[in-house]
Amino acid sequence: MKINQVEELVGITKKNIRFYEDQGLITPKRNSENGYREYSLEDVKVLNQIKLLRRLEVPIEEIRKLQVKEISLDDCLQKQKQEFAKRQKDMDILSQLCQEIIDANDELEDMDVEKYLDDMKRLEKGGVSFMDINKIDVKKAKRGPKIAASVFIIIMIAFIALMVLGKITDPETPMFFIILMIGLCAAAIIGVSLALSQRLKEIDGGEQNEANKY
Repeated sequence: MKINQVEELVGITKKNIRFYEDQGLITPKRNSENGYREYSLEDVKVLNQIKLLRRLEVPIEEIRKLQVKEISLDDCLQKQKQEFAKRQKDMDILSQLCQEIIDANDELEDMDVEKYLDDMKRLEKGGVSFMDINKIDVKKAKRGPKIAASVFIIIMIAFIALMVLGKITDPETPMFFIILMIGLCAAAIIGVSLALSQRLKEIDGGEQNEANKY
């Protein structure tokens, strides 16, 4: 099958399908003649599994562990139940806070904002979470590009330092060559930095969020 057919069968977008491919959760074969991806019924089955698990808010990393049998489905879902129970408790507490604000019968400009923020800080210290769980996946997705870009930039800076050191130890090295190499390294650093920035924006603004929409 082509990706358009899989999109219709599973009910998720091509962008989501490619995202899961990038994450290594599915590995469709490629046609040896034209290089196009060809999806099997097994790929469709796996995508439906992913779709179900993502709707249960199972993180990408947990799905990956499930696929390679590092964890069992029972352990995974028990963990999700615990997370949902904790979140339900948090929601009940936050609902009580909302009710407290309602009962104060204040308008926005009259609210004792500092008091409520202090209450929220106290609740956070007690273990109540205000953070969206989906941000966990976003942080993990950012980690790889950041590490790769950092390593590359460090290598480029080290190369520039070596060029400068080489010029100092061997003054006969042509200056134009030194400048050219430093310029190329600097351009590479700028290019990688811009690519990293764009990649992080994609993750923040769409890729991870899109992967949760069906």
